[in-house]
Amino acid sequence: MNERAPLVLCAEDHEELRRDLCDELREAGYRVVEASNGFDALAHLKAMPDVILCDITMPRLNGYNLLKQVRNEFPELADTPFIFLTALSDRFDIIEGKRLGADDYLVKPIDYDLLLATLEARLRQVSRMRAKSTRELDHLRQGINHLRSEISEHAFAAAKSALDLMAAGVVLLDNRGQPLLTNRAALRLNLDKPPLSSIPSLEGISDTSSQQLHQAVRRSLVANRLSAESTDCLRLSRLGGRSDLMLFICSLANGAPTADSPAVAVMLIDPNQRVQLPEPLLAELFGFTPTEATIATHLAEGQRKEDIAELLGVSATTVAFHLRNLFQKTDTRRQAELIAVILAGSMSLSIQS
Repeated sequence: MNERAPLVLCAEDHEELRRDLCDELREAGYRVVEASNGFDALAHLKAMPDVILCDITMPRLNGYNLLKQVRNEFPELADTPFIFLTALSDRFDIIEGKRLGADDYLVKPIDYDLLLATLEARLRQVSRMRAKSTRELDHLRQGINHLRSEISEHAFAAAKSALDLMAAGVVLLDNRGQPLLTNRAALRLNLDKPPLSSIPSLEGISDTSSQQLHQAVRRSLVANRLSAESTDCLRLSRLGGRSDLMLFICSLANGAPTADSPAVAVMLIDPNQRVQLPEPLLAELFGFTPTEATIATHLAEGQRKEDIAELLGVSATTVAFHLRNLFQKTDTRRQAELIAVILAGSMSLSIQS
C-alpha cells in the first residue's frame, strides 16, 4: 500500500456495493477507510481523508446530516471533496446537496471510470489550492521575518512601531520561547501571568488551554530549530464566561536561528476587542463581496460560524456557503489558513496606511 496515496473515506451501508467500491479504489492506488453508516464515518474523520464518498440514504445518520456536521464542525476538512453516491437523481435532491456543500454527485449504478475521473479532478483542484495557500502562508512568514534583521540589530523601536499597526495582538518569541517583542494589541490582553515557562501566558485561560498553548509553542520551537515550518490555530477557553481567544502560532524558520532573533510568532485575537479590519479594502484585496468581507472580518475576530449566522440574521448554511467562497477566493483549504491570510492582508493594509 502506498502510504502517500490519497485517503478515501467510503461511507456506504450496502455491504456488497461498498466492497466493490473499495476494491476498485484500492486497485487504482488509493488508500481506503470504510464506514457502514454516518456515525461510523464521523469516527473515521480523525484520519483526515482526502476525499469523502458518501451514500445519502444511510441508517442512523444519513448523508445530508453527515455533510452538515463535516462542513459545520470540522473546519480542517472544509475543502475536502465530498461526493454523494446516490440512487436519487431528482433535481431537488441534487440542489439540496449542493446547498449543503456537496462537491459532486455520482448516480448508482456507479460508473467506475467516471468515479475515478471525478476523484482525480477533485484532488487536482485541492492540490492547486494547497499550493496557493502555502505561498500565502510563506508571504505571512516573510512579512514577520523581515523584522529579523532589525531585531538582531536591536532596532526594537522600529520593529515594534510596525507591529503596533496591526489590529491583531502579536508576540515574537526567541528560540527559548521567551518574548522578544509584544505589540500594543497583545499588551491589552493582560500578558502578565506566566504559568508557562515557554510563553507569556494569558490571564484566566483554562488548564486545558494552557496545555494546548504550551504544546503548540513547543512544536513551533522544534520546527524552527529544524528550519522547518509549523502552524497551529487554537481556540483557548477562558474562565469567567469570557469569549474564547483565537491564537495563530507559526514557526519563523529562515536560515540558522540565533539567540536574539524571532523563532515563533503568536497572533492573538480577542472577540471582545473588535479587530478593526477595513472591510472595503479587504474586499478589494481579495475580491470579496461585501457579505464575504463581513464574514471574513468576524472569522478573524475569532467568532464561530454559528455566532456569525446569529449576528447577521442568516442561517448557518448561508454562512457555510460564503465560507466556501472565501476559501476559493483565497485559495486556502482550512479555516486556520484563511484567518492567517486575512491577518496577513490586514498587516499589509495597516502598514500601507
